[in-house]
Amino acid sequence: MNKNFELGDIVKMKKQHPCGINAWKVIRIGADVKIKCTGCGRIVMLTRSKFEKDMKGIIESNSVNE
Repeated sequence: MNKNFELGDIVKMKKQHPCGINAWKVIRIGADVKIKCTGCGRIVMLTRSKFEKDMKGIIESNSVNE
């Protein structure tokens, strides 16, 4: 599985948010990763290891180098 995520990517997580949406936008990358629910706008911060473990895949990539 491709775990090469970038700032601005829309990713699918293992569990969906209580609002019913399973898509999250990556808004900060560092030792921690901050993601924002694309449905209700709730922001969650996870450790990088927890994020990489729970991320199922990239729905929409924000790559400009391709």
